[in-house]
Amino acid sequence: MTELSICILTLNSCDFLRECLKSIRQYPPKGEYEILVADNGSDDGTLAMLREEFPEVQVILNEENLGFSKPNNQMLRLAKGEFLLLLNPDTLLMEDCFNPQIQYLKANPEVGVSIPKVLNKDGSFQRQSRRGEATPVEVIGYFFKLGKLFPKSKVLNGYLQTWLPEDEVAEVKAVSGSCMFIRRETWQQVGDFDEQFFAYQEDSDYCKRARDKGWKVMYVPLSSIIHYGGEGGSKAEPVKSIFEWHRSYFLYYRKHFAKKTFFLLNCIFYLLMLAKLALSLLMNLFRHR
Repeated sequence: MTELSICILTLNSCDFLRECLKSIRQYPPKGEYEILVADNGSDDGTLAMLREEFPEVQVILNEENLGFSKPNNQMLRLAKGEFLLLLNPDTLLMEDCFNPQIQYLKANPEVGVSIPKVLNKDGSFQRQSRRGEATPVEVIGYFFKLGKLFPKSKVLNGYLQTWLPEDEVAEVKAVSGSCMFIRRETWQQVGDFDEQFFAYQEDSDYCKRARDKGWKVMYVPLSSIIHYGGEGGSKAEPVKSIFEWHRSYFLYYRKHFAKKTFFLLNCIFYLLMLAKLALSLLMNLFRHR
C-alpha cells in the first residue's frame, strides 16, 4: 500500500513548484509514495514543466481558479496513501521532513492531524503554522495587533499560541494547510474540506471538525520545512485573495460561533470584519500606486 500521498495545489507558481518537487526528490519519503498536483488554471508554463521534468506526478487540470478546498478534495479522493499530506507549492525541503512525521503518527494513533516546524524564508519560525481555534477574541487580538500590546494575555494571543515553545511537541487547536499531515482514517471519518471556504480558514475548520470527532491535532517539530508564503496562488490575484481571506473568517465565525453568541455581539464582530476588509483593500491600492 502507498504509505504517503503528497497533494500539491498550484496556481501560477511554476518556479516554486519546480524547486519544491526537486527538494522532494532530494529528501524523499522512505516508504512508497505518490505525488498529486492539482492545477487551478495556470498560464505560466506549469503544465509543460510537469510533463517534461516530473512525468511521475499525477496532474489534475482545472480550467479556472477553484480555490483551495475543492481541488484538495479532488486530490484526496484520488489519493491512495495511508497518510495524506497537503503541501503548498511554495515550500522547500532542507532535510527529511516526511519520515519523522509519519513515524510520529504511527506511534500515536490518537493523532489525526499534524504539522512539522514551518519556517519563513529567513529561517525564522512561521507562527501562523500552528494556532488556536480562531474564536472572536483570538481573531480580534490577531487582526488588530492587540496581542502585541498585551503580550502576557493568553486570550488575546490565543490565535498564534505565542507561549508555546518552538521546538517542543504540543497539542494545538489548528495547523496550517501549508504542510498538513492527515491520517487516512481521520479523513474517512471527518470527510472532505468544506467547499464553502474558497480559500483560508478551511484548515482551521478541518482541524476543529477533526477534534470534534475525538482526534488530536499536533505540532510536531521533529522536522522542519521552509514555506515562502503568498506564492502559492494568492500573489496571482491579490484583491481576490484579500477578499477571500476576510470572507473566510466570516464563514468560520458564522459556522462555529454565531449561534452561541448574542446577536449584538455578532453585529459588532461583522462590522469589525468589514472595517478590516476595507482597510486591507485600501492599503493594497496604495501599495500598487
